[in-house]
Amino acid sequence: MSTAWSPVFDERDVRLEQDEPLYNGFFRLHRLTLSHPRFEGGRVRIQREILDRGDAVCVLLYDPVADTVVLVEQFRAGALGKLDSPWLLELVAGMVEEGESAEAVARRESVEEAGIELGPVFPITGYLPSPGGCDEWIDLVCALIDSSGAGGVHGLDSEGEDIKVHVIDAADAFALVRDHKLSNAAAIIALQWLELNHGRLQTMRVSDET
Repeated sequence: MSTAWSPVFDERDVRLEQDEPLYNGFFRLHRLTLSHPRFEGGRVRIQREILDRGDAVCVLLYDPVADTVVLVEQFRAGALGKLDSPWLLELVAGMVEEGESAEAVARRESVEEAGIELGPVFPITGYLPSPGGCDEWIDLVCALIDSSGAGGVHGLDSEGEDIKVHVIDAADAFALVRDHKLSNAAAIIALQWLELNHGRLQTMRVSDET
């Protein structure tokens, strides 16, 4: 049996009646009134509040020579009341500015958040982390690095960043996922991808072209 899938409908099947701005700050909130077809015929009319928080890039930093990954630890207000500690272990990440490519964001943020210059950068996947109420798109990429000098605390004071760098053996990072020690979706996805592609990436070098 084929496992191929494609959606029955596309964006042309959606009728947008109203896009009402509700809040415009660092993030934006708006209310959509729209209708779309039902799978069994007819249409349904709905209202949805959508958070527009901009798009982002998350980058998995991997050193194929040392077989280590670099993760960053920082405070996340959204984790308050959800976990014992709101300091999360994550990938380097940043918001996309107008006209920026995913690779440009990855290179900029890796210097700002981890003090690391990147070698080759290549895509892992792209996804919507919470499409029921947020239109954020995340480009997930991997970059080859030299982790020998990595460490310390980084981030921009102007943005209230206080970011601690961790260099972790790849095997230990995979164990963090298996042992449910990570609560960041991008890091979980990226490390699972790295475990699947581990042998291939270990043959690469920071100077390699992909």
